[in-house]
Amino acid sequence: MGTPGFAVASLQALIEGGYNVVGVVTAPDKPAGRGQKITASAVKLYAQEKGISILQPEKLKAPEFIDELQNLKADLQVVVAFRMLPEIVWNMPPLGTFNLHASLLPLYRGAAPINWAIINGETQSGVTTFKLQHEIDTGNIIFQEKVNIDPDDNVEILHDKLMAIGAQLVTKTVDALATENIQFISQDELIAKGFETKHAPKIFKDDCKINWNNNGENIRNLIRGLSPYPAAWTNLIANNEKQTPLKIFRADFEAASYAVEPGSIYSDGKTFLKIGANNGWLSIKELQLSGKKRMNTDEFLRGFQQAEKHKAE
Repeated sequence: MGTPGFAVASLQALIEGGYNVVGVVTAPDKPAGRGQKITASAVKLYAQEKGISILQPEKLKAPEFIDELQNLKADLQVVVAFRMLPEIVWNMPPLGTFNLHASLLPLYRGAAPINWAIINGETQSGVTTFKLQHEIDTGNIIFQEKVNIDPDDNVEILHDKLMAIGAQLVTKTVDALATENIQFISQDELIAKGFETKHAPKIFKDDCKINWNNNGENIRNLIRGLSPYPAAWTNLIANNEKQTPLKIFRADFEAASYAVEPGSIYSDGKTFLKIGANNGWLSIKELQLSGKKRMNTDEFLRGFQQAEKHKAE
């Protein structure tokens, strides 16, 4: 059970590992992109290539879907980047249902663990497999695997690291559950022992707006944690008060020993563009004006109207 590209790697690992995948459950086709063309999920496209039975329920409690699922006679259900399941679904197969989550649970329960790990400046992340139960992301842990978050990693890089090790962890988990050679770890017990918990809620547009009054390293982490999607953004405001939305995908932080006005802009108009934080400058490396393509700073400055004085807000 899965929808995006992150889930395809695990499905591929199962198929190429010789496991008998009797079916795939994925999201219904939906409009996507500027043209709103009806598009199938990445998991569906891969399953079609492999000739696997595909279920695309609108409602997970619908009687016809429950019947179809029961008819597959699965021993085990594997969930990777899918919706919250009702008990009638996750409790159906003899070996139950496990989920692959892109964090080291109980850290970063929720919809956007990869983003929040980077936004919060973590230096380590990982993947966890756990048995499903009623409360989301709270089930007993089966296995975990750690990875380092390097200083220049963004969401795309960390996503791909976790996707690769996650696929390996899925096959390891299937083997362990099939042989019952497993010792579950209670998340509640880990928390009682002092393990840290942080939440990873769904990210909305307002979460992505840069506050230039913040510490520069925190702003850089926000940019990394939202790049390439959904992307951190700000408004460029000219002295005639015209606002132009700007997405920022990559930036370096330069600490300053003197007072910097947050949101102030410093540029030679040719090669560099810096925006002030409360303790230094964000040197912008890659950005995108609303309605324009994504570009490097020097390319942006060649086409940007410099007649007005701007600030970021």
